[in-house]
Amino acid sequence: MYSQDGESFFIVDAHVALWDARPENQRNIHGKQFIDCFYDYHANLSPESQKWSYEEYLYQGGERLMKDLFTDGYVDHAIFQPAKLGEFYHNGFGQTEEAWALTQANPDKLTYNHNFDPRLGEAGLDQLRADAERFDLKGVKLYTAEWNGDSRGWKLDDPWAYRYFELCQELGIRNIHVHKGPTIRPLDRDAFDVADVDHAATDFTDLNFVVEHVGLPRLEDFCWIATQEPNVHGGLAVAMPFIHTRPRYFAQIIGELIYWIGEDRIQFSSDYALWTPRWLIEAFVNFQIPEDMTEYAPITMDQKRKILGLNAAKMYDIPVPAELQLPNADETATGSRQPERADLAAV
Repeated sequence: MYSQDGESFFIVDAHVALWDARPENQRNIHGKQFIDCFYDYHANLSPESQKWSYEEYLYQGGERLMKDLFTDGYVDHAIFQPAKLGEFYHNGFGQTEEAWALTQANPDKLTYNHNFDPRLGEAGLDQLRADAERFDLKGVKLYTAEWNGDSRGWKLDDPWAYRYFELCQELGIRNIHVHKGPTIRPLDRDAFDVADVDHAATDFTDLNFVVEHVGLPRLEDFCWIATQEPNVHGGLAVAMPFIHTRPRYFAQIIGELIYWIGEDRIQFSSDYALWTPRWLIEAFVNFQIPEDMTEYAPITMDQKRKILGLNAAKMYDIPVPAELQLPNADETATGSRQPERADLAAV
């Protein structure tokens, strides 16, 4: 919990990872390119006091994660969103076993999501069944630009992807987190395009599609899709640190999101270990839309409460202390709406 000037906030960091990009885990030059690009984002968007050395950035480990998130970082609950990147790293980029062990040891603090790749066909479907049972999956993290052999990406509306979404429905995996943001060397920028979100969200109205990084640099495209598809949500990973380096740009991002989709479908995340949550949370609670940006309304504390944790807690059924909850507001006729219920739509 974070408190300031009598205001308290339940914090859910909805996008974190444990990774290993040390040289011994790099399969090829692309593994180094990938982590170097990550480090460039970190170094260029972080306050000077929050910058890590390159060496410690390659691998953090679970002990440091627990300290950075929960001891120092105000976080009440965090959700692992791992990327595999098996073409670049011998044991994968996201560290499944270490993250899962931490989750088992701290179930009140951590939720583990996994990943799938529809290009693996039937074998991948079998693996998803096994993963869902082992990890009790409530969500998955998808990298549509991930390489697989000669393939350098896939789309959410591919026929095989639909087979996997159908299995997600069957298995009760409701939350589909998709990296749709800035490219990361050497991945292809166009493979992160947001257009395929529209098709999948329309055809799977009982799944939540959380567009991580809110589609940046395609914010406008994302907003036009999300305002029409009430099961599309926005994750603020990568957008958050602009609060420091480009505060007016961040004001535009958050202002557009609240205008188009409302504060009920926006989720805070530090994108750990790209950034640590403490300074981002402090900066967001203190942040306000500049007065001269009159096209956007001021952000209220209750809107910040929803974004910082209550929205993700609701999606993942994470218990929130009564004193930190907000009363449920009546649903509006326009703007942010609940996804249509499949059972009613079929009547």
